Amino acid sequence: MEMVYVPEGEFTMGRNNDIRNERPEHQVTLSAYWIDKTEVTNDMYAQCVAEGACDPPTQLGSSSQDSYYDNSVYADYPAIYVNWHEAKAYCEWAGRQLPTEAQWEKTARGTNGLIYPWGDTSPTSDLANYGDKVGDTTEVCSYPDGNSPYGACDMAGNVTEWVADKYDYYYYGTSPTNNPTGPADGNDRSMRGGSWWSGTGSIRSASRDGSGPGYSNQDYGFRCSLSLP
Repeated sequence: MEMVYVPEGEFTMGRNNDIRNERPEHQVTLSAYWIDKTEVTNDMYAQCVAEGACDPPTQLGSSSQDSYYDNSVYADYPAIYVNWHEAKAYCEWAGRQLPTEAQWEKTARGTNGLIYPWGDTSPTSDLANYGDKVGDTTEVCSYPDGNSPYGACDMAGNVTEWVADKYDYYYYGTSPTNNPTGPADGNDRSMRGGSWWSGTGSIRSASRDGSGPGYSNQDYGFRCSLSLP
């Protein structure tokens, strides 16, 4: 897996708008880290399954394909139907970890508080797979003009991505300003980035959601990060 480097420093996390779980906008400082350039693909995930460190996806098809995970045509498409526990297991097998919510958001929007990975302009079909325009996932890095400031692909749309943190709707009101790792309590896990069927609001870089860690779906995927000592 190719990774991109995100240097140490401060960035703007959250957004002051009418969506309560994104408020308040606040400054966060993160240590340097690496993060996967792409979402973990079927081919990458299959290697973990072959070594017995991961379970296969709960379903082998996709929204439009009966054969997806086990079809070489889709080897470079994002792995789906993987729950949080299996995403975590894969990242550990690969010598990495799921990114924190803060790491994910900084990778997506950079240090200038961008609304979307590519900037503040509205999404188009040349920038991301969203809005059910394709009806399924697309091969990773199919939208290079929509890459984040650090060169990460598909931070908006394609699949919504598991991150490490527990999910708290009000967490930004109490979040630490240095290397936050999420709330101590909670049942759900955070998800970021929206997916191929999400509307424009859900693929914004500050948009947050959560899901039960044992749940998997046709638009749930992930990527891994590597924190530096």
